[in-house]
Amino acid sequence: MKQIESISLYCLKKLNRERTIYSIYHLLNGKKSSQTIQDAHLFSLKHLFGIYDTLTRESFEIIIQNMIKKKWINNCGEQRFDLTPEGEVNLFHSNIPSFLNGWIYHQFTNDFWERLSLLVQVASNFVNHENQYIPIQKNKDVHFWLKTILKEIQVPRLEMGSMLFSELVDCFKEAKNADPSVLIFRLTGYQQIGLTPEQTAKRLNMDIHDYHIEFINIIHYLLQKINRETKNFPLLSLLIRDLKQNNELTISSRKTWTLLNQGYSLERIADIRHLKLSTIEDHFVEFALHINDFSIDDYVEKNLQDTILEISRQINSRQLKFIRDKVKTASYFQIRLVLAKYGER
Repeated sequence: MKQIESISLYCLKKLNRERTIYSIYHLLNGKKSSQTIQDAHLFSLKHLFGIYDTLTRESFEIIIQNMIKKKWINNCGEQRFDLTPEGEVNLFHSNIPSFLNGWIYHQFTNDFWERLSLLVQVASNFVNHENQYIPIQKNKDVHFWLKTILKEIQVPRLEMGSMLFSELVDCFKEAKNADPSVLIFRLTGYQQIGLTPEQTAKRLNMDIHDYHIEFINIIHYLLQKINRETKNFPLLSLLIRDLKQNNELTISSRKTWTLLNQGYSLERIADIRHLKLSTIEDHFVEFALHINDFSIDDYVEKNLQDTILEISRQINSRQLKFIRDKVKTASYFQIRLVLAKYGER
């Protein structure tokens, strides 16, 4: 069974017909919309957020059609699907890569890979006394980063290669259920150009979608391992030293946050920013998701908060319409705020 199918089945099971099939596509793409961000939290899918930002809608639809043909999923109407008994069995026997952590790492997965691949190439050429070669990475920011850290590294340049090799070997020792070759085949060194993703997938006899997921999995493993054991990896730790997760708020919502802290009301912020009230409400939902000390009490009375949460649990649903049918005194905005603030608990 393909990894991309396992992940799709897993997401469908979690969504429980409460979202359309395309919510999975937006999740894997890492779409920075209020709805997708909230779904990642509400349905405990944060680890899959943004793990496949190059997946096209056409490819995703082919994957879904193949699962329909295999009779793993049923169309329930309105672009919603659920698992068939056979789909449930396949999901039970599937294994989703265990190191994926898209919510934390999706923002700098590519930066880490570009730095690692360029450092390996440079170290390999140092060992072989080669100064004339074309850098495998074209990103000027990565070139600047490398020039900066080379000035800091105290290790003799001829020893960098063996030290980097040793650190990578030690790092991969605990990578159970993850194959380092999905990354190693991609590395470029002295007089040797790394394989493309397509070439590596073919070499390993893997579906290209599965290859991408396994590649992201091993990158996330390295990020976790190096971050956790920085002192054990003096060279590799330089790759992540300045890679910090950005503020989880979108750029637009940060502007709204600034105005809110200046004492402006929700409606007044919409006027000032010339945005729809619904857009500002989306920003408030982001605040409830990401800012621990953001209180929703000014927007939803305590008793109503409790009622919304209780109804959501009773009907086992986070679908706004179903909750609203049971709690008619609550607006959709209030329900979204409560689910964003407390829905994961």
